[in-house]
Amino acid sequence: MTPDPLLPIAPARVKALVLPIGRIKRERFESFVRRLDTENVVHLRDITPDGRPNRNMFSPLAFPNGAMFYELMTHLPPPSHLALVPFDLYREPLVLIAVADGAEIGNTVFSKRHSSGRTVEEANLRALDQELEELRDHYHRILVHQVLIFDYMPSKEKPIPIPDGITTIPPAEHHKRTTMKTVMCDISSLVLAEMTTLAKSYEGRSFMDSPGPGSRQPAMDDSSGLSRRNSQFALPMGSRSTSTSGLADRSHVRMSMPPVPSKGGNFPSSNSTPGRPSTPVNGRSGLSNPPTTFDDITGARDSGPGSPESKADTHDGFRTQSQDRVSVQGFGPNERWRNKTKSRIQIVIGSLYLQAGRWADSIEKLSEAAAVAKSINDHLWYGKAMELLLVNLLLLGWAGVEFQVPTVLLPPPEKGTAPSLAAAIQEAESKDPNQPRWLRNLQIYIPDLLDRIIGSYSRISSEHLPPLPLSEAIIRFCRILTALHLANGQLDEKSLDMIVFGNPPGKTLTTSPRFTIVPNRTQIVITLFKAFPSSASELLTTIDRIVILSGIASILGVLGFQRKKAMVVRELMSVLIGGLIEARTRGAADVGIHPAAGLAGLNGLNGHSAGASALDLGEGDIEHGIDSFLGLLLKTYGVIGDNLYPDTAKDDSDANSLLRIEKQSAARIFGIRNMKINILRLCINFSEALPDFAGVLRFSSDLLRTAGSGVAPGPKREDVYPAISRDEQIRLAANINKTASLSKRLGLGDLTAEYWDEFLLRGVELRPLPAARRPVPHAKSLLPNVVTTRTSQDVDPFIYNPFLKQVDKEGVDKILVAGEPASFKITLQNPYEIEVEIESIRLDTEDVEFEPIPANTVIGPYRTQKMAISGIPKSDGSLRVNGAVIKVRGCRERRFPIFVEPWVPDIRPKVKTIGLGSLNTQHPAEKPLCPAIERLKPTHLDLGVISAQPTVIIKSSTLPQSSVMILEGERQAFSVTLQNLSTTTPVDFLLFSFQDSTQAPLQIALDSRDATAAELYEYELILAKKQALRLRKRGGENDNNKKRYIAPGQTATFDFEILGKPGLTHGIIQVDYAYLGVPHDEVAEKFYTRQVSLELTVTVNASVEVSRIDILALHGSIPEPLWARTRKAITNSAEEESENVMTPDTHCLLVLDLRNSWPSHMSVELESDEAHVEEQILPGNTGRVILPIKRVYLEDPHAFIPALNPSRQRQFVVSTKISPEVERANREAFWYRERILDCLRATWRTTSGHANTKRTGTVELRAMRLTSRMIEAVKIDEVGVEVDILGARNETVTGEEGTKVVGLDEFVQVRVRVINRTEQPVYPMLRLLPALCHRPLNVALDFTRKLAWNGTLQQVLPVIAAKGEFETTMGVTALCRGEFEIMASVEETRVYVPPPEAAADDKEEGEKEVVNIDAVLAAGFGGGKGKERRIWHSRRPCRFVVRD
Repeated sequence: MTPDPLLPIAPARVKALVLPIGRIKRERFESFVRRLDTENVVHLRDITPDGRPNRNMFSPLAFPNGAMFYELMTHLPPPSHLALVPFDLYREPLVLIAVADGAEIGNTVFSKRHSSGRTVEEANLRALDQELEELRDHYHRILVHQVLIFDYMPSKEKPIPIPDGITTIPPAEHHKRTTMKTVMCDISSLVLAEMTTLAKSYEGRSFMDSPGPGSRQPAMDDSSGLSRRNSQFALPMGSRSTSTSGLADRSHVRMSMPPVPSKGGNFPSSNSTPGRPSTPVNGRSGLSNPPTTFDDITGARDSGPGSPESKADTHDGFRTQSQDRVSVQGFGPNERWRNKTKSRIQIVIGSLYLQAGRWADSIEKLSEAAAVAKSINDHLWYGKAMELLLVNLLLLGWAGVEFQVPTVLLPPPEKGTAPSLAAAIQEAESKDPNQPRWLRNLQIYIPDLLDRIIGSYSRISSEHLPPLPLSEAIIRFCRILTALHLANGQLDEKSLDMIVFGNPPGKTLTTSPRFTIVPNRTQIVITLFKAFPSSASELLTTIDRIVILSGIASILGVLGFQRKKAMVVRELMSVLIGGLIEARTRGAADVGIHPAAGLAGLNGLNGHSAGASALDLGEGDIEHGIDSFLGLLLKTYGVIGDNLYPDTAKDDSDANSLLRIEKQSAARIFGIRNMKINILRLCINFSEALPDFAGVLRFSSDLLRTAGSGVAPGPKREDVYPAISRDEQIRLAANINKTASLSKRLGLGDLTAEYWDEFLLRGVELRPLPAARRPVPHAKSLLPNVVTTRTSQDVDPFIYNPFLKQVDKEGVDKILVAGEPASFKITLQNPYEIEVEIESIRLDTEDVEFEPIPANTVIGPYRTQKMAISGIPKSDGSLRVNGAVIKVRGCRERRFPIFVEPWVPDIRPKVKTIGLGSLNTQHPAEKPLCPAIERLKPTHLDLGVISAQPTVIIKSSTLPQSSVMILEGERQAFSVTLQNLSTTTPVDFLLFSFQDSTQAPLQIALDSRDATAAELYEYELILAKKQALRLRKRGGENDNNKKRYIAPGQTATFDFEILGKPGLTHGIIQVDYAYLGVPHDEVAEKFYTRQVSLELTVTVNASVEVSRIDILALHGSIPEPLWARTRKAITNSAEEESENVMTPDTHCLLVLDLRNSWPSHMSVELESDEAHVEEQILPGNTGRVILPIKRVYLEDPHAFIPALNPSRQRQFVVSTKISPEVERANREAFWYRERILDCLRATWRTTSGHANTKRTGTVELRAMRLTSRMIEAVKIDEVGVEVDILGARNETVTGEEGTKVVGLDEFVQVRVRVINRTEQPVYPMLRLLPALCHRPLNVALDFTRKLAWNGTLQQVLPVIAAKGEFETTMGVTALCRGEFEIMASVEETRVYVPPPEAAADDKEEGEKEVVNIDAVLAAGFGGGKGKERRIWHSRRPCRFVVRD
């Protein structure tokens, strides 16, 4: 147990020495002590008073509201503390509690000397009784000796009598609520009874010494001269004594081990756990001859190192007669001497009452004694009395008992503080009216009272207080003031709990000012530093100096003065290092190692050497609180350590890595770097002195981390040089490697350091696979037979082929194949001037199983280095690379996140926090410290792993050297053989895609914004219908084109066809293959293929070119033999022959000029649906071919030009740069041209050479362009007008068409037939225009006395239905001879508008998103006035001759 020796109520506590007895294990002993410590406060109302009449001086019945406070300790106080008794009476133990383990009672006999008994249990109980007697003899100055047997259940059948002085405690499961309280109450009853004897012994003394020169106090175990202060049992006095030269080994002082040292026993011996020795700062050994009394302390200055036993020889444990006699001459009046002795004895008795819980009686005794001590200027004991009075009042306030502050504690009237105190009391009452009056008054008096007590202790006179009790008293007083300050200056329940029990405050103060609270922190700190030990190391032992410095540091920490605390802790470190170095040097000298060897001297030791035991690292070498202590020191100075968040120190997740970087970044801004480096060097020396291997590793890495820049440098090459020299960096790195290897050889476990650069890993990239093994992702919709548009993907790939698109390197580079090694490129940085040896590095992944292949490397000094590392994914799925697990030599193997982007912490322009508050950054879930942290994002590499895939190569091709020569329009076939190199995975998916040199110009033309709809249609048609390369189907059962399957290790052959086109210079056959393993419709949303391609070199030569084209209308009759030569022999019957008669109204002539550009005789065949012409063309010559073709009727010649590309089918291409008339003409030319090309076919073939070398091909006719004259020759009007003369005679002239003859003044009928070929009704108006032929216009149109008619030449005809016709006649009489002709025209009287119901029905039927193109043309090209009325004319006039 380690109780707080500097608690403000320490004078009121009763020390109880707890020792093990019998056979007991360390863990059991500690657990029993903890159970006792739960009842360390015993209220007097619960204590049964002792029944003996001479033992009732401290009876609990006198003050039942009191309480006794026990301080359980497992070691004796050092002699320097015992020398302060009776001035500090609380320093001497009054109770000895021997703890035994009831579970061991019945196992084996404890001692063979005391083995008499019927059973083992009885023998062990007698042995415990005998050992208790030995303890009484050994510790005779202790009042009460008691043995507690824990976890003991006596036998009910044969109970064994328990000796006096032994108490049994049942196991915890059989405990009652008051079991432990009853035990402590029984012990307290004995203590209160025996206190009477102790008080009587003090009352019988003739004089009471003050602490200081000349005072002596017997040691606790000294048995010479004085009788035992224990009247419980009248036992003979023993002559056993032990040396009091001690601050030697803690194992001799603590007495926490069994009497028999046994390293292999149940309870380890003290030799295996040596305590921390004490060494003064100046190097004077406190181990060989520590001071035991204040005579030794002061006399040490005069005694040289050669006489260490000079004072110990005179120490006899008791005062001489000359010292005990009261002087009656030469030193003042006897009355003053007697009053001083009486007041001091009363103060000691008051201290006993305080420990006994009789606080009211203690106040009475102390008040009287303080008044006497003040009157005779006994300042030390006067201060002691006031201190004890204050403790009594604080305990009364804690117990809730009303009291009145004694007059002796009030400020003296000569100071003139009464008005200010009254004002302060009134102010406190106004702040908290509910506060008890007595607490309010005491609260006001405490600051001034403590100043007066310190003044009394510090007064220079013949009797002065030694440094140890003075410093401890000042620290206790400052803790009282600190409790008041933390409670906002009020003495309430919160502050009293902190004073009485030392409860930690609920919050730690910051550096923000608190001037309005009395006492303020400045006054507390000024008072506290009065306790700082002086440089005269002889006055304090090392242990005492450590305790004092620790107390000062703890108060400074609670007050929020972290930097002042760090200054004190640094001084504490110096004291610790001095003591540790001397203790370690003595241990090293015992095994023959030079004292200056330090930690390096351990290199020659191993776990089996003879000298290793002297430096064996047991539990006592390194206290458990050292790590926390040093960590707090480093945090105060802002050292960049790896344990800024201790609970996540070993957690290498991204969040904790960012948290560490954030903390380290804040720590770099805080404090001074050189001071941090010096502190870390001090910690390294401290760890080497222990030796603490873990500390050496930790602080060495922290020093490298603090000296570094802590940034991720970018291309600008920021200055990231460390702040320490290169030699020191090398020394630290070597020290880490040496210590880690040494700890492993000594069997201390895997002790390693934490690597000092968080940005070690700067990048992880997947190295791209070779093109032949690279998997390319595709959507499921691209699979053939899944979507209709993809069924003929490799036959008619007009629709955009995603298999031909440029491979997305970013997407492809993130795909792995299961079972195939994948190579990664990682980037490592080393901003230090030392080499970093990486013993192992492997990728850290999640999701699918991944087998990383570890690698190692050495990173050169001050550089960024790249290396390759590989791994094998075991299954398909998603794979995420989160970083790399890296093992640096001497450092812990840990995971490092990936930080790709450069990062430098921002320099904050405004200081928003002061002191250590700047280090208290928020958690990452909250707002980060600065915007730089928000920019710092670890990078993850997300990869996809697909199932095992085959590897296919092109084994052979029928094309020599993959090259071919071809003519324009010619098609050639060739075959390609593919081979599957995989021995386990077949190919069940094959898809062929093609590229050639003509596609890119066409795509550019398609993307042009200036292209017209006709041009776009032409480009798309070439892409869709005239592919340079395509797959050719084979006949037969063994058609690989249908199977599309290649077994493992097998081959497959496929046929292809190439078409000669202008501009074709090269082509590529791309094969996408994969193993899907399932039908196409069951494939997941995405699948992957590999690609293999065959590049072809193509030479295209010219063949037959169309140099000129024309269309002519027929006029007059054409001889029948000419029609017969061109007509196809497809008609058999006379009826069919009559239907196919070619007339000028149904046919026109197509004229083509064809040029033979190939140096060989060519035969050209041109055919239409009804005609066929063959022409022989010599090389370099041009031949004209005439072919009759049918005239064309179009329902809507101005219809929208369609798009073959599905993505453009919903778009309108309406040019705004041309007039509506030109747009109509362009559309009309497009549709008539398409109708002509649909019925035309032209082929060529070479006639020379062998049959195997003859070539055939097609003539490209799409270069045809129609003019308006050609269109008029080929078109058939929507409304036809035919004029005829009824009753006229026909006269036929040889070689000419028949002529109609009409007699002069003869009545004839003119018949007009109007034919409506459209789908809509027509509202016609007929106009007849007779004229005299071969005359000037003014004569020809003058009908006076030339022609008479019955009716009007212009008349409105009835509506002609769709696809209907109408005939009308009119009587005509010629009045003169000559040749007449009658022309007719039909004009719409109004435009037909369909009814709304019909329009709605049409819309519902089609639900077309494309609006009527006529409306678009009418609105867009007609000035916004709607459709215009149309007019049609008769194609040929009706001519007749008038004769007599």
